[in-house]
Parts: sequence; C-alpha cells; structure tokens
Amino acid sequence: MPRSRGEGIDWRAQEMLLLAQVMRQVGRGVDSRPVLREMLHLMSELLGLNRGRIVLAEAAPAAGGAPAPRGPQPPAGRIAHAYGLTAAEITRGMYAPGEGVTGRVLATGQPAVVQDVDAEPAFLFRCVPRHRLPPETVAFIALPIELEGRTLGVLACHRIRSRSRPLADDVAVLGILATLAGRLLQLERLVAEATRGLQQRNEVLTQALRGSAARYGIVGSAPALLNAIGELERVSAAQATVLLLGESGTGKELFARALHLASPRRDKAFVKVNCAAIPDTLFESELFGHERGAFTGAQGERAGWFELAHGGTIFLDEIGELPLALQTKLLRTLQEGTVVRLGGQRERRVDVRLVAATHRDLEAEAAAGRFRRDLFYRLFVIPIRLPALRERRDDIALLAAHFLNRANQAHQRNVILAPDALQALARHDWPGNIRELGNLIERLVLLSEVPQVDAATVAHLLRGMPGRAVASAGAPVPAGPVAAPATQPPAGWPAVRDYRRAESHPRDQLAAALAEAGGNRTRAAQRLGLTLRQFSYRCAKHGL
Repeated sequence: MPRSRGEGIDWRAQEMLLLAQVMRQVGRGVDSRPVLREMLHLMSELLGLNRGRIVLAEAAPAAGGAPAPRGPQPPAGRIAHAYGLTAAEITRGMYAPGEGVTGRVLATGQPAVVQDVDAEPAFLFRCVPRHRLPPETVAFIALPIELEGRTLGVLACHRIRSRSRPLADDVAVLGILATLAGRLLQLERLVAEATRGLQQRNEVLTQALRGSAARYGIVGSAPALLNAIGELERVSAAQATVLLLGESGTGKELFARALHLASPRRDKAFVKVNCAAIPDTLFESELFGHERGAFTGAQGERAGWFELAHGGTIFLDEIGELPLALQTKLLRTLQEGTVVRLGGQRERRVDVRLVAATHRDLEAEAAAGRFRRDLFYRLFVIPIRLPALRERRDDIALLAAHFLNRANQAHQRNVILAPDALQALARHDWPGNIRELGNLIERLVLLSEVPQVDAATVAHLLRGMPGRAVASAGAPVPAGPVAAPATQPPAGWPAVRDYRRAESHPRDQLAAALAEAGGNRTRAAQRLGLTLRQFSYRCAKHGL
C-alpha cells in the first residue's frame, strides 16, 4: 500500500510489524493472556485503534437467583483483556445476551461496524462515558471471536472516524486478529483439558502404585519410592535378571519379594541367599548342591539353592561378596540354565529368575578386578535403584508409625511419638536407612519410661548410636567419637531407662503400681516402664 498522503505513514508496514510482534509473543508459550494484551497494545500504538478490549463469553446468570433454564442459552460476556481502559471501566464492561452492540455481536456472531457512536441508539457508553472520548466523530468496531461455528467472544475497539486510512483496512486487520485470538483460546483450553487429564491419570497411577506398595508390604508414597515400584511393576512379567542397587538398609529383600509376588512365578518358591553370610568353603555346596562323598562329611546328596528355587525366584543379596572362583560357575548357570552339583557330573536344568542386590559399585569392583566384568554385564540387565531414606523424608513419619505399632505389639507396650519427635526423626540423615529407623523405634519402645516420647528422648538415643550424635533439638551435629551413655543420664536428659536386672523393683513398688492401676497389670507395667512380661515375672518372683 502506498503511503497515505495525509499522514505520511506506511500502514502496510505497520500492519506487518503488528502481526510479526504478535506472532513472536505466540511462540513464547501457550498462555493466551500476554499475547492478547500485547495485541491490544499494538493495535493502539501502530494502527490507532484505541481502547481495545476482548470480551469473553460466560454462562448467563439466572435472573433473581432462579435455576438456569434448560437448553442452550445465549452467552453473557465480560471484558477479560483491555488496553487503554481503567480498572473501573473494565469492571463495568459486562453485557447480557443481546445487550448493546457488544452483546448483540456476542449473541448473533455477526460483526458490527458503528460509523458514529453518537448516532447509534444501541451504543451504551457503558465502559467509557461520552465526555471521556475525543470530541470528533468516533467509530466503534466489534468482531466476533469464533471457533467451529461458536462465538467465544468479541474483539472491539474505538477509532477516530475521520482518518485517511480506510475503515475497511482496519476491519480486515481486526478480522485476522480475531481469528488468531480464537485459535489461541482454543489451544489454551485444549492444553488445560489435556493437563487436567494428565493430572487425573497421574493421580490414578499414583494411587495404583500406592496400592501396589501396600500390597507388597512396602510403606511410603515418596516419588522416588513410587518410581522404583513402577519400574518393578513394568519388569515383573519378564524373565530378565534384576539388579537392586542402593545403600544398605533400603529394603532390597522386600523389593525382591515384591518383584516375585508381582511376577507369574508368585506361586512358586522364593529363595533368599545372603552371600555375605556364607563361608567361602561352603558357597558352592550351598548354591549348587553336592553329591554324596563330595567332601568329608557329605554322607548324602543335597540340592542347592538354585534347585530349590526351580520354577520360582532366587534372591542373591550382597552378590558383590561372591568369591571370584564361583562367579564363573554362576555365570554359566545364568547363561545355560543348568547347575552341576559339587562332586557331580550330570547337568541339572533349573528354571529360575535371578534377583541380585548389592550396595557396592560393581562397575568399580569389576574395573579393579574384584568382580568378573562379564558377570557384571550379565547382572546389569534391569538395574533398579532403591532410594535412601534421606531421599524420602516424607515417608519417615509413616515408617516410624509402622515400626512403632509393630514394636508395641511385640513388646506389649503403648508408646507413642510426640509431633516434635517425628520432626526430629525427619531431620536425621539415617545413614543406616530403614533398618536404622526400625532399630531406633524398637529401642524407644523398650527403653522409654513414659508413654509419649519427645524430641529430646529421640536425640538422646541417636546421640548414643555409634559414630554420630544429634543435638537435643533434633538438628544434626558433627559426627565423632561418642562416649558410652551413662547408666543414669545427666540432669535434663529425657526419661529413657536402661535395661534393668530382675531385682530392679522391690515388692512394695510393684504392689503400689498394681494398686494404682486398679489391678490392671498392663497399666501397672507401663507406670514402671516395664513390659507386661517383665512386670509379671517380678510379681511372680515376689509372690504377688
């Protein structure tokens, strides 16, 4: 388009700049709000289309609070985005179906071009009073924002009527912008719907994984734990070897059993072998069995763990402790599916799925020559890393409650944890992981003299654990040599009792506790910090 003689502006260049800037905003994300606001701003700055606004349709409210009538209703609308309007003017920008020029466009989907707002009876001046508009003739353009034959909203603006730029050019550009706005709103709604769907699906999957965790006896719902359970579920039906990695005490045996229960082999044997607990001289006999006379004392034949696990799953815990001499035989068993008993010649076919576990870095062990590299690659088919307890701190309270309930039942106690005690547990780093937490809770149950354990009691017991100390408030303190706790803690220490001899309570004290408890031995034992068994033994000894 040639330059306008009156204004000397290259309107075509202005239009191209506007569209380029708007499309640049579109590429920055799926949120329509910044794009629509910039669109209205550029309409004013580059084309002189002032007080632009986007009115979006919404459900029409029923009059007098009555129930909304059935059937499709024309949409009402309110200003959602604007440029050049005050907050009060935007607030007033609400239109009932068919009300004013904007309401009519919203209801009919037909564009409206008002040449002179003063000569149009339907023009309401609702947002901007006439005295706030320029004194010359003001035009008003309102175009529907449509999508698939449905009107989503209205793109509208004011412009000075007497301009050298043709009104039709403004209507054409606004038509392009209205179409773009419709597509942006559609994209935003589709993304929102997809996001809601994914959130719902994730919630369903999370609940399913939590259900799986409960089914396998695994306590917790931390993302790292659920991710490990998800991996376990995905490979449960396969026959490939699974290698459980992670620090000591993270529950590898529980995961190995869960993998077995989730597999088609669930009705067959699950055999667990702790490689660190077998003497080197017995490894081959334990794993692969022996024939009569294979060694001194072998008076009969014996099936090994692999044969006993036929049709099921064998779990080799701490496989990094397996002697090098046996690693070759294990590799052959895994590759060929056969075993040869110690002292025997005949190959016996076994159908087992191997689940191995280690807290060592087997790759580094293989590089150092302490573990066969070919066996490492044979084991490293499906590695699943189990999270350390410090990576799932939100689960500490659940695990503590689980261990507390189990210990109370086992020792006939009724100890509970105060909220600050749970917070102290959550702040601890737990180098021994779940095993350390379980042991600590059992100590609390056995040693506590009061029904409710607080943070100071937890800190006192943690301080007495080898190699570490914890401040009484629950915050970690530097680890170092820790002196053995005294039989009687210093003043100010919480009420934690030490193990006591059978003569620790005289007859009068036992009788008094029994009387105060109304003859209830369980409550009397709790008053004295004893288990029911300990209390009953002392009573019997004193003839009570």
